Amino acid sequence: MDLPTLSNHFSIPGILSFSQTEHGLLRASITTPACCAELYLHGAHLTQWQPKGSRPVLFLSERSLFESGKAIRGGVPIIFPWFGNRTPTAWSRRSDGPSHGFARTAEWTLAFAALAGDEVHLTLTLDPSETSRSLGYDQFQLVYQLTLGAELRLRLTVRNLGSEPLRFEDALHTYFAVGDAREIAIHGLAGTRYLDKTDHFKLKVQDEPVLRLSGETDRPYLDTAAAVDLEDPVYGRRIHVEKSDSRTTVIWNPWSALTAKLPDMTTEGWVSMVCIETANVATDAITLGPGEQHTTEARIAERSHATRQPC
Repeated sequence: MDLPTLSNHFSIPGILSFSQTEHGLLRASITTPACCAELYLHGAHLTQWQPKGSRPVLFLSERSLFESGKAIRGGVPIIFPWFGNRTPTAWSRRSDGPSHGFARTAEWTLAFAALAGDEVHLTLTLDPSETSRSLGYDQFQLVYQLTLGAELRLRLTVRNLGSEPLRFEDALHTYFAVGDAREIAIHGLAGTRYLDKTDHFKLKVQDEPVLRLSGETDRPYLDTAAAVDLEDPVYGRRIHVEKSDSRTTVIWNPWSALTAKLPDMTTEGWVSMVCIETANVATDAITLGPGEQHTTEARIAERSHATRQPC
């Protein structure tokens, strides 16, 4: 899909337009009475969503790489079909492939765009490619539906087109912009079991009623469908994250030492972000029978804000 095709078939005057970066990546820009947003076909990657009169809700690294084959740091990367590094499992002995799978660096196809009221609706698809087939995935389809307005709705559907069971992990790896990660509070996960990836994947339980970050944090919370609230006193707002058909919530902040090792993050980038990921990973991984499908959905809303900014 090239720029003229996108523009001719999907542009909405004054609302949805398309452009191409210096590195050849195709980008959609959305401006409605309710929000402004930006999405790349590279990875079907949403890099901006900002309700009108509010700060940007998503964090995007100033050093993010916008190049073919490279993951974008920030926004909402799509994780599929494995989470983190690929390791041998009961359903696959393979350990090859990029971290977090191939979907976040693949070129997706825009299939639908429409305006309904103050909301833009987009649908993108990803089918098997030489890359996915080389990694053992050749009988699937991904369908990604975004509703962009005063609230943000993301729906990732995985379809098993093969004759054998399809086992996978997925995540909407959402980076939220915060005033200071050391000051935020995350509500909704009290009493939930999690894997502490900073402590040899030990299984623990969050005893604290509210999670406050004090160092590197990398926690897949298991078997939870709970909504999560991100309280940000510096920005004076609360972000509410609901989900459907997701049994894992991942909380991640690299803190200072790990950030210093990430070439696509500034030294102090960790202060301005936290990931709250809608996912199905580890013991919550999904198995689809032939012809079955599964949809992971996240719904994000800003409940209050003190600082108004134009898009």
